[in-house]
Amino acid sequence: MTSAEDAAHIADVVRDPSGETLVAARTVGPGVPVLAFDVGGTDIKSALFDADGTALGLRRTPTPAADGDRTAVLIDRLGVLAAELQADHPDVIPRAAGLVVPGIVDADAGLGVFASNLGWKNSPLRDLAAARLGLPVAFDHDVRAASWAEHRLGGARAYANSVVLVIGTGIAGALLVGGEPYTAGGYAGEIGHSPIADGPVCPCGARGCLEMVASAGAIARRYRDATGIAPDGAKDVIARAAAGDPVASEIWDSALDALTLSLAQLTAVVAPEAIVIGGGLSRAGGALFDELRARLTARLSFHRIPALVPAELSGNAGILGAALRARELA
Repeated sequence: MTSAEDAAHIADVVRDPSGETLVAARTVGPGVPVLAFDVGGTDIKSALFDADGTALGLRRTPTPAADGDRTAVLIDRLGVLAAELQADHPDVIPRAAGLVVPGIVDADAGLGVFASNLGWKNSPLRDLAAARLGLPVAFDHDVRAASWAEHRLGGARAYANSVVLVIGTGIAGALLVGGEPYTAGGYAGEIGHSPIADGPVCPCGARGCLEMVASAGAIARRYRDATGIAPDGAKDVIARAAAGDPVASEIWDSALDALTLSLAQLTAVVAPEAIVIGGGLSRAGGALFDELRARLTARLSFHRIPALVPAELSGNAGILGAALRARELA
């Protein structure tokens, strides 16, 4: 397993073509050069990792738009990004590529089973990307890849059995059992869509999904709906709660209760040694972690209470996971 020293931060920052500053990715340690792509509904993060494991040309570019299934335009864009990265760094010859995407992913079959925001169903993304890039491609779910990076390089590296939970606009999760991802054909880890109440109705069609109550996006939306005031994200609602705003306090308290219930269910069924929490809400610090520890301990009895650990890799976890997976093929 990679040590904390091997995973030390690169202190530089890089600027993507849109002008946005991105914190440079950690090194993934020595190995063969690989390409890595972390695809989201709005943008693609891409980089070429050299033999030292340094991310070269790290950038964020828009995910191409298309009506319906975006498979074809995405594969074409990956080819363009790969060519640009290789042209900028001609001495670094990649031996494989890593591609991670959102939605339901069958990594073994190489299929994007379903992604509502990208329009595909049972799309053979791995094979199409391999043909376009001329390289073997490691294919995985974005949060599962991020959890693998946290396991190898970040907050979960000391724990063979853990849950990685990313709380942002929505809530996504991944499970590591015995040091290996548990996938269930791509359906495991949908913690954001685990039921914690009878309502409200989620866009996924289910009722009472966790992310409708406790995601950063939901916290901000619920405050706006209740007051008519648009907060500056969930962090603003948490600050208002701390300052005594009764509406903010009720919303934040209910979000913490919902998260506690979900973590208690995971603890009782899976018994992880640690739950590693990332995403925007993790930056709430003690307001989140201290409260969840206290509430989880109060709710459970004989159970092994997991360590609640902040994620360490921030927004780079997905692309680091893609690079690590790619190296497994080379």
